[in-house]
Amino acid sequence: MGDKKIVLQKFIANNSSYSRRGAEELIKKEKILVNNKLAYLGQRVDENDEIKINNKRIKLAKKKIYIKLNKPVGFVCTSRKFKKEKNVFDLINIRKKLLIAGRLDKNSRGLVLLTNDGSLVQKITHPRFEHEKEYLVTIFNFSAQGGPASDWQSSHFGQKINELIVKFKKGVDIGEGDGIVKVKDIKYLGHNKFKIILTQGKKRQIRKMFAEFNYSIKDLVRVGIGDLKLENLAEGKWKYLSANEINSIL
Repeated sequence: MGDKKIVLQKFIANNSSYSRRGAEELIKKEKILVNNKLAYLGQRVDENDEIKINNKRIKLAKKKIYIKLNKPVGFVCTSRKFKKEKNVFDLINIRKKLLIAGRLDKNSRGLVLLTNDGSLVQKITHPRFEHEKEYLVTIFNFSAQGGPASDWQSSHFGQKINELIVKFKKGVDIGEGDGIVKVKDIKYLGHNKFKIILTQGKKRQIRKMFAEFNYSIKDLVRVGIGDLKLENLAEGKWKYLSANEINSIL
């Protein structure tokens, strides 16, 4: 909570299971005390006030934190500390315990979401919610020329790309207990680069899918999680999400 006083009903709604309307009814029924005195409608309070409902003090809700980070290559996404590993948490100056909503492997870069909102982490990472993640992927040696996307449609090279796109959408068996995985969408952008959208989230899924066709990845960057975009955030930098960004992913 901040240091400014807010209306009691809003404070209760922010820190309990009661709605503002429910809080109003409790105030009218004299069920709420503020600093051991009967509360009144429109009363303004802050976190320094003691508020009781039915003689039980309400606990302050944990302030929600939402951060987007542009992870560089070489950093691991884990809350565990390893002596010889650089960790994404080394890039932020916040000591509060945060969770990673959608990890990236050490050799990948781009958008990582850090939060203490466990329900959001579940929403983003669990496949049943089909939350989209967008990636730009550049591979080695897809073609000798690797020219613009407009050059490949009628060529043998274009046929190879189309076959790959069909297989990626239909499903690829990547083994290792992961079985058949697929992409929601894949588009060839030219110059050996693809835009890929996933709703699944198997470990190193994109790398394993390309490996099944003997292609290795030169660069993998995540640029979007749902409607949240990396935009022009510099590599290695982070920022708190704006209200609009938070609303876009909740």
